[in-house]
Amino acid sequence: MIRKYLRLIIAGILFLGSIALFINSLVSAGIWILLLSGLFVLTYFKNEMNLIAFYFVRKNKFESAGKMLGRVKNPGNMIAGQEAYYYYLSGLFEAQKQKNTQAEKHFKKALETGLRLKTDQAVAKLNLSGIALSKRNKKLATYYLQDAKKLDKQKMLTAQIREIEGMLKRI
Repeated sequence: MIRKYLRLIIAGILFLGSIALFINSLVSAGIWILLLSGLFVLTYFKNEMNLIAFYFVRKNKFESAGKMLGRVKNPGNMIAGQEAYYYYLSGLFEAQKQKNTQAEKHFKKALETGLRLKTDQAVAKLNLSGIALSKRNKKLATYYLQDAKKLDKQKMLTAQIREIEGMLKRI
């Protein structure tokens, strides 16, 4: 994993190189170098291990996602948004492995660090509600469920919310 400031330095050098190529009438090479510098800028804002882990989570390959997340040595060195999504993905991975205490810790850390999307916050709180429900803590589960309902503006999680509500009624 390349350090975050080194990425910007490499992107700047590549950008200057692409300008030199444009000046020397090597436009196609300049475009490729410019795209390569854009890739370094993108990975400054989006950690490549998080991106690969997101891909594996979407494909329901949680073991591969866990391996990618395991390669991150120090998540504290990431930008706050990257760190939040690292903990979010780690929470999803741990929840899939039925390790509720680890998953709860990761989801709380992700919410504390600051997930950007409301849907991701809703998913994290819905998972926290399910974990609290598995611990027979109805009050905390209801709290997280209400927060998840408020954050789910696009109604993408209605089926899962109804399922948790049904479980709450049985307790």
